Amino acid sequence: MNVLIIGSGGREHALAWKIAQSRRAEQVFVAPGNAGTAESAENVPIPADDLPGLVRFAVENEVGLTIVGPEAPLAAGVVDAFDQSGLRIFGPSKAAAELEASKVFCKNLLRSADVPSAECQVFDDPDHAIKYLKDREDVPIVVKADGLAAGKGVIVCSGRDEAVDAVNKIAKEKAFGSAGDRLIIEERLEGQEASVLAITDGRTIVTLQPAQDHKPAGDGDTGANTGGMGAYCPAPIVDDRMLHWVEEHVLVPTVHAMKRARRPFRGVLYAGLMITKQGPKVLEYNVRFGDPECQPLLMRLQTDLLDVLEAAVEEELDEIGPLRWDPRPAVCVVMASEGYPGSYTTGHPIRGLDEAAKLPDVKVFHAGTKLAGDRIVTAGGRVLNVTALGENIAAAKLHAYTAVKCIRWDGAWCRKDISDKALA
Repeated sequence: MNVLIIGSGGREHALAWKIAQSRRAEQVFVAPGNAGTAESAENVPIPADDLPGLVRFAVENEVGLTIVGPEAPLAAGVVDAFDQSGLRIFGPSKAAAELEASKVFCKNLLRSADVPSAECQVFDDPDHAIKYLKDREDVPIVVKADGLAAGKGVIVCSGRDEAVDAVNKIAKEKAFGSAGDRLIIEERLEGQEASVLAITDGRTIVTLQPAQDHKPAGDGDTGANTGGMGAYCPAPIVDDRMLHWVEEHVLVPTVHAMKRARRPFRGVLYAGLMITKQGPKVLEYNVRFGDPECQPLLMRLQTDLLDVLEAAVEEELDEIGPLRWDPRPAVCVVMASEGYPGSYTTGHPIRGLDEAAKLPDVKVFHAGTKLAGDRIVTAGGRVLNVTALGENIAAAKLHAYTAVKCIRWDGAWCRKDISDKALA
């Protein structure tokens, strides 16, 4: 069948690369794609937010299945638009995507489903939020924009003054636009973060191997939050026993609660967890493959991904056997533009990609790149996702950073400690 993948980042390159390996994939399109997706698929110059254009392309090109990468088109209702046109598409409806699009909706649903999460307060008025902060004990807390903010709308604060600054930034200065029309102030949980993703058709849940993302920009989890500076899979902190607990106490109650709310969930259910001394607690939900968690996950997945996603669309996940995984772990290192997650420049020629591609067990997924004539240049903040397999975490890290050293452009940088938590 013909397959369309919507998006232009590293996650979409990984999806295109994996789907193209399927024996059943005839032609793979990516809209709009990047310089890397052009290697595995055919790029289509349709923006991810052009829902009528995407539907029209899928009809005209007899696309048998569409896979949505980023959250924004899901929140805009791309799945509903395809469904109304009789087209098969993998992902949650607009109503179900509110689980990620609104942190307030998510917190309310977690509470109703009795899923463990941080205590919080919701505010529409930033002055009320600031008064709340000044009236309470000066303790570490987290301030979150309610809406979508490309993974950057969460500010972790060590105390009251930082929290007041965060409220002003989100709700008064509108650093994240309308995403900050409402905000959440919640207790700051202590522990290690982990990501547990599952594919569900609304009845059956197929849980993927646990991963760990690195959100802060700097080594040692310092600096501003980003869309993710690297990831590894599996995450040893989530053992089999804990994974079963998360399935029973987090994923299953959430899917049931969404069904009760008349927002049946079909797609990728991504639980961002904090592993506290009291056990796992949900920080947030995403409703699509994580980026960059998707890259090491798909490096390790050996089952035909197209079969799995099609079964989810057809509500036949119960007929899919256990997923097959490469036993070797994978580490993904994000190479970013100077200035990210703040302002940065683009258009810098990237050198060394061919050299990195020759290394064994390494795949360089493109995120913020584009073709400029016969050259590949930077076109975003997170530019490349250098991903490698190894016999153990240390070997996978070594392979990934060996590939990183091959690649250069003006202002390139990365964290140097991706996966060190697993080694510890």
